[in-house]
Parts: sequence; structure tokens; C-alpha cells
Amino acid sequence: MCGRYASTTSDKDIAAAFGVDEIDGDELPPSWNIAPTQQARVVLERSPRTDPDGEPLRLLRTVTWGLVPSWAKQVKLGRLINARSETVTKKPAFKAAASRRRCLVPADGYYEWERRDDGKVPHFLHADDDILAFAGLYELRPDHDLPDDHPDRWLWTYTILTTTAHDAAGHVHDGFPVLIPPELRDQWLDPHLTDPGDVRDLLDQVPEPRLQPYPVSTQVNNPRNSGPELIEPVQPPAER
Repeated sequence: MCGRYASTTSDKDIAAAFGVDEIDGDELPPSWNIAPTQQARVVLERSPRTDPDGEPLRLLRTVTWGLVPSWAKQVKLGRLINARSETVTKKPAFKAAASRRRCLVPADGYYEWERRDDGKVPHFLHADDDILAFAGLYELRPDHDLPDDHPDRWLWTYTILTTTAHDAAGHVHDGFPVLIPPELRDQWLDPHLTDPGDVRDLLDQVPEPRLQPYPVSTQVNNPRNSGPELIEPVQPPAER
């Protein structure tokens, strides 16, 4: 699974790397410890508000981590932080978003906890200096108690797709986030790709990433902690 990640790249650099047409909302401060229910920047494509039938725009906007389906009777943030890629086109909570509301979640890397006899050891997994692009889904849930033109009328939330790890990351944890490579990002964001079978075929084309894991400080266990020291390598307790 993916339960924490770091994202410190500026809006300007994300926009350049992902071909963003429009930056929506204020820039968030860099975070080395994004946790469920927190907000983060994601990349998505939608038709312009003024022209619903117009050419989709690629947007960078702030969304809350923990998908809430549009039909959910109650808002329960932090429950659906991950979606298994193998079943995402079939599960009721995700299948509509998988067909129509896909996004990319920019990240520097993510954290996993390796189970050892002396406890769990956090690791940071990254790919050199590249910006990672997690495969994500987003949803919009209306608050029917607010008027249509109220700025808080719609709750925007997202989830990160995960799959089984077979590479070096597998010794840390048996699952990892699905990473969309640059050559497949346009297809993943394309709102015209709506057939569940085509989405499934696209996911099957995603190659397994080659990530570098290393132990980091247990400070990352507390979501209130955030700073560059969280991704500094440390020696595991058993090896000190």
C-alpha cells in the first residue's frame, strides 16, 4: 500500500514536467510527509467550466487524500486512500472514477514499513531525482446543504492505485503504488478513455518501476513531522 509520501516540487516545475495548461488555486508548501486526509497537488484533465464540450484542459489543483464516492451518504475521509489496480474497474467505490476521473499524483517518493523482529522499520523509496507520477483517481461529492455557487459545494478527494511488488521494493512491503511512466501519462489522463476494458489494458501496459529503498528515521511515523531530514538515510537499529 501507499500510506505516506513526499512531494516537494514547486507548482512551476510540476507544470513543466506534466504539461499543465492551468494552475488552479494557491501553491501548497513542500511536504516530506503527506498523510491521509491531508491535501496535495494532483494533475488531471477536465473540460473548461465555460465550455463543457470544449477541449479538455490539463490542470494542477489541490485535492484531499482519501476518496469519498459521489454517492456516499457520509464523508469519511482517510478510508479509501488506496485502490487495488487489479480490481479498480469493478469495485463500486472506484469503477466510475476509473472510467472518467483519473489523475496523476506527483511525488518525490513514498514510505513503507518493513516488518522485522524488533519492530517496523520505515523506508523511503524513490527513483533518483525524477518526479514520480502515482496513478490516481479523483471524485467530486456535492454537499446538498450548500447552494450550487458556494465555493465549498464540492468536495474533491483522491486515491492512489497500488499493485503487488516483485522488484527490490518487495522485501520492504508486498505492495507499492502504480507509477505511470512519461510515455503513458497522456493516455492515463485522457478523459475520452472511458471504456473499463481499455482502462484495464492501459494498466496492464504499465511497467514495474525500479525504485531504490533505504531506511529512514522513525520520525516519519508521526504525520505532524515534516522536513527534509525525514528522507535522510539512517542505519537500521539491528545494524547499529
